Amino acid sequence: MSFLNDIARKIAVPVSQHIEGVVQRAMSAHRQQMDDLMILQGRALAVENSRRAPLTRLQDAEFKVFSQFGEDGILQYLIHEAGIMRDETTFVEFGVQNYVESNTRFLLMNDHWRGMIIDGDKQYMDSVRNQDIYWRHDLTAVNAWIDRDNINQLIGDSGFSGQIGILSVDIDGNDYWVWERIEVVNPIIVVVEWNSVFGSQHSISVPYDPSFQREKAHYSNLFWGASISAFEHLGARKGYSLLGSNTVGNNLFFVRNDRLGRLNPLSSTDAYVESRFRDSRDANGKLNFLGGDRRCLEILDLPVVDVVSGDTVSMRTLDSLHD
Repeated sequence: MSFLNDIARKIAVPVSQHIEGVVQRAMSAHRQQMDDLMILQGRALAVENSRRAPLTRLQDAEFKVFSQFGEDGILQYLIHEAGIMRDETTFVEFGVQNYVESNTRFLLMNDHWRGMIIDGDKQYMDSVRNQDIYWRHDLTAVNAWIDRDNINQLIGDSGFSGQIGILSVDIDGNDYWVWERIEVVNPIIVVVEWNSVFGSQHSISVPYDPSFQREKAHYSNLFWGASISAFEHLGARKGYSLLGSNTVGNNLFFVRNDRLGRLNPLSSTDAYVESRFRDSRDANGKLNFLGGDRRCLEILDLPVVDVVSGDTVSMRTLDSLHD
């Protein structure tokens, strides 16, 4: 009986491996078909947006293929209006996790841009390298913890420098300080995540900390990034105009001043959108779904940097100065 059991086990292993391989290939083929259908739909929407251009509001260009929200549509529209040429179709994006949802995946797969992505989680970057997308396209995936002192070397050492089409910044923390330091590339379009909880009135950011982690900075998960006014200030210093935010209020879009064309810049006050995210936590780490002004009250006394003056203050102090 033992002899028969051994034979059964030896047969079962290759059969199981064969079945697993068949299932994986079928799932991969299904994903590819779904991606192709989504890309075709996005391509049609991009053409329609270009026909309607120039648009009154940036949000009118929104559509989602692989982006988290409507960023795919906005970027296609800005690329068209900024007149990005074939030799400029390069991007750098960081804070992408596993790259399933990102601002540049549609550009990579539909428009065949060359690009670089960075994330601090090795498992995420390994998973990207194991996807078909990695050999089908010219993509460089780098696993690294980003700070303002290493960002230029990370980008440059991967073979990216000079003029590029798009820079996308999303690290839930030191976004202001990292974009401020980037010099190795000169993007035409910049996308940066911002924190609408900081409001539109103050040009503020969390203080720089190379090891900053949003979930550890404050239990509420609301203390991170910088305000829209801070990014407008930084963009102006670096030669960019603010074009607006997406509808949900988590990404800002800038275009370099020499490539604005028909695009109309907005002030931070006019571009401000209050986000509706309710991902706040209580002191025990549980979601408590704060909304509106209750979110700001939760972090009102935490230290922030006024990026214009350089002073470290609190939002409560800034509010009292403006009363």
